[in-house]
Amino acid sequence: MERRMHGREVSEAEIDHWVEEAETGYDVEELKSRMGRPARGADASQVVPVRLTVEELAAVMARAEREHLNRSEAIRAALAAWSQAA
Repeated sequence: MERRMHGREVSEAEIDHWVEEAETGYDVEELKSRMGRPARGADASQVVPVRLTVEELAAVMARAEREHLNRSEAIRAALAAWSQAA
């Protein structure tokens, strides 16, 4: 049976090593520190769903592309500018 991970064939030796590692147990604190996206601040960030029209999203994406930002960076920059202007 062929086993693949991320497009690469996985050997029986690798699987055996992973099984042995799992049976030995993991250091939960070490796993927590290496998993997920890098922190943006001292506390965990919150995901805030926002509905945008096709036109609004197109405008955000056009500005983000002009400024070489990804969508999240562009939206955070817009929120920062708006909140500081008040």
